[in-house]
Amino acid sequence: MPWILLLGASLLEIVWAMSLNASQGFSRIWPSLVAVIAASASFYMLSLALKDLPIGTAYAIWVGVGTVGVALLGMATLGESQSPLRLLCLSLIVVGVAGLKIVDG
Repeated sequence: MPWILLLGASLLEIVWAMSLNASQGFSRIWPSLVAVIAASASFYMLSLALKDLPIGTAYAIWVGVGTVGVALLGMATLGESQSPLRLLCLSLIVVGVAGLKIVDG
């Protein structure tokens, strides 16, 4: 169950980050509300997962999944750079996150 909570928290991190961008500095109400609600839910789910998971592993996975997800969505929807070096760096994050999961089970 803690891994499911952590995955949910990570996915919500992607939602709040993308909504934060769409809020244009909290000047647009609906994206701002989505960002605040998703961030609150993400933090709550992370806190529940931390009851059973090592903080270093859980936090790194939460941030890693969020980072890679936001970067990929930025490339797909916002026209952000898809340079080979950027994709390599994202791949290294994925390898590191997977490694932490494997090591800590």
